[in-house]
This record gives sequence, structure tokens and C-alpha cells, in this order.
Amino acid sequence: MIVSMTGFGKASYSSNGFEAQVEIRSVNHRFLDLSIKVPKAFETRENDLRELVRRYIERGRISINVTLKEDNGFQIGLKVNHEAVQAYKALLEDLRKQADIEAPIQIEHLLAFSDVLTQNSDEALPEAAWECVEHAVEQALQELNKMRRREGQEIENDLRQRIATLTDYIGRIEKIAEDRSVREFEKLKGRIENLIQSGELDPARLELEIALLADRVDVTEECIRFRSHNTLFLESIDQKEPAGRKLNFLLQEMNREANTIGAKANDADIAHLVVKIKEEVEKLREQVQNIE
Repeated sequence: MIVSMTGFGKASYSSNGFEAQVEIRSVNHRFLDLSIKVPKAFETRENDLRELVRRYIERGRISINVTLKEDNGFQIGLKVNHEAVQAYKALLEDLRKQADIEAPIQIEHLLAFSDVLTQNSDEALPEAAWECVEHAVEQALQELNKMRRREGQEIENDLRQRIATLTDYIGRIEKIAEDRSVREFEKLKGRIENLIQSGELDPARLELEIALLADRVDVTEECIRFRSHNTLFLESIDQKEPAGRKLNFLLQEMNREANTIGAKANDADIAHLVVKIKEEVEKLREQVQNIE
């Protein structure tokens, strides 16, 4: 099953006088890289959130933002810095008088100062507040995975189409190589007949000529291995386990076989097909980079 590493999930959950809002974003990454932003009162519960995420996600760079509010709408973890409010109010009043401004001071003027609202790291919250956050995070993870699976299905369709294209290219190479081996055999036969007529036939030379021909035009093994990689690629897509790392390894092997085919065949038509194969493999690699 193909799952994209890119997605977004959002959820909110209300219970026991609290409301938790969660947003989760994910992008591709070689490993599981978590960035969690929660109210300070819950910083000691980050490991619990990490374990929760690992039940849903195996790879990707995950950003989680959690906010918690009470029923009155006040955000948990924030408090008013009363001293700062009074100081800024006096400052603004003096500025208003000096500038001869009649308009009264508004709350948004005070909120322009970043230290008017501060984080309250000592605020004790009941277990019910944490349960609210946990439910919201789990719902957001479920929404995230729905999106990741939808994108994964689109990626899978593209991968299957490209594998079919690669299989077609390999079939064309096999046909060209088969026809070319017949032509090369006729050329070799003519050279041997010339050697016989000239009386210069050397058994060692004959064996060398045959060996060179076989090595130069026979790409059967490489084509068989390439087909095997294609089959294993499709089988890996169908498995339930995350397939990203395995698919990336198979693409490396495909690229290696393509290079060998191009080097051994020494044929313009085959070389052109090898270029097309490597282009498709590179496009597959770009897609696989975003698969879990």
C-alpha cells in the first residue's frame, strides 16, 4: 500500500470545559522527525504524543501545533502581565497627551507589545484537559492519514503506469538484441570462412571471436533481472507495510541494469531505449522520495 509522506490534518475536541485544537502537517523525510508545539503545562507529555504519532506514521517530518482553550475562549497557557499592562498604558497615555491625540487608548494598542500576554508554565491543568488534547491529536492524525492515503493512491497509479512503460522498453530491447545477435553471427561466420580459406584458422582465435560476440550482444541476463525488479516493485506496492525504502533500492538496481545493457549492447537503437529507461527510473525515484 502506497502512502504519501505529504499531508495535512486538523481536528478539534471539546470535553469537560476544555477545547483542544490541533493542526498537523507532514512532508517527506528519510526518518520520523517530530516537531511538537503544546501549551507549557503539557511539555512533560510530549513523549506520550510521540508514541501516539508512531502508531500512525513511520516516516516523514511532522509538525504538530496544539492549542487548548477553556469554555470562555481564553487560551490555556497564557496570562496577563499586569505590571506590563499598567506600564504600557501609562506610556501610551503620556504619548497621547504629548502628541495632542484625542482618541482613547484601545486594547489592540496594548496587544502590540509582546510581553503583555505571557506563557504561564506553572499553570496546573486537570487530567481531563490532557485527555481532550489526546483525543484531538488522534483525530487530526486520522485526518492526516486519510489525505496521505489519497495522495498515495495517485502516486501508485503513476508508478504502475511507469513500470508498464519500462517493461515495454525492455521487451523492445530484447527484440533488437535478438535480431542483432543473428546479424552478428552472420558477420562472425563470414570472418571464420575467410580464415578457413586463408588457412589461418586458429582454434584460440575462434574461441576469442565467439566469446567477444556473446559478451557484446547478449543482454539476456540483464533484461531478465530488470523484469524481476519490475515484478518485485509491483509486489512491494501491494504489501501493507511501508514500501518507500525498498522501492528506492529497486530503482538503484534498475538503473544499474540499464547502464550495463547500454554498455554491452553497443547499439544505437538500444542506447536510445536505455536513455528512455533511465528517464523513467528518475521520474520513479522522484515519486518514491515522497512515499512512506
